[in-house]
Amino acid sequence: MIIGSKILRFEELPSTNTHAAMLIRQGEEPEGTIVSSAFQTMGRGQSGNNWVSEAGKNLLFSIILYPASVSPEDQFSISIAISLGICDFLDRNISGSKIKWPNDIYLHNDKIAGVLIENSIMGENIESCVAGIGININQEVFPGSLTNPISIRLASGREFDTGTSLKQLLGDLDLRYKELLYGDREMQRKNYISRLYRLNEYHRFIVRDSKFTASIRGISRSGLLLIEKKDGKMEEYSFKEIKYVP
Repeated sequence: MIIGSKILRFEELPSTNTHAAMLIRQGEEPEGTIVSSAFQTMGRGQSGNNWVSEAGKNLLFSIILYPASVSPEDQFSISIAISLGICDFLDRNISGSKIKWPNDIYLHNDKIAGVLIENSIMGENIESCVAGIGININQEVFPGSLTNPISIRLASGREFDTGTSLKQLLGDLDLRYKELLYGDREMQRKNYISRLYRLNEYHRFIVRDSKFTASIRGISRSGLLLIEKKDGKMEEYSFKEIKYVP
């Protein structure tokens, strides 16, 4: 087992990603080490957003990885593997999980999990990777500032043991990571595309204050979103360039 070979548990941390990055700099922990916290005081999400989570109700952790066989040009494959591992875990308990590009996990139209991947690149190699994961497990009440949160408990009507859930999730992530390192990356990419939120559906998007209707068709090798506009024109966008319109 790579992911989950060692688990460091904390009651509270500012950010599991920040703590994991510190451990990497110190060179003390093996690949697959988990930094888990019951609560984060400064949890971080994509684009500088905060990750808000009730203490002890959910899973909040970061994974230390050293994916030497993954080139910087192919670094989005790490996001693919992690996102698929989370979906595998969710499939055990509920149906309908999708990946909202690049790596938010949705249940129908509500957000149930988020991923923040931070790679350290030196030259032609990824020296290290910190994959931060937050999954709403048992939380039932969320701040009003969050527009569409949901948890496994809200979706299923059942309470879950977070320790058991973590063990299951780490197993699923480990399988997907090994698949990334030693298996068929193209098949993983196809699996990822098949689970994209709003795939092949026409919806509204916004780019530089301009709204338009388009359909998600897939992703490029580097992880750019491929969309087709109503006139048939194909375009690709990076994460910060395009936004979904509710």
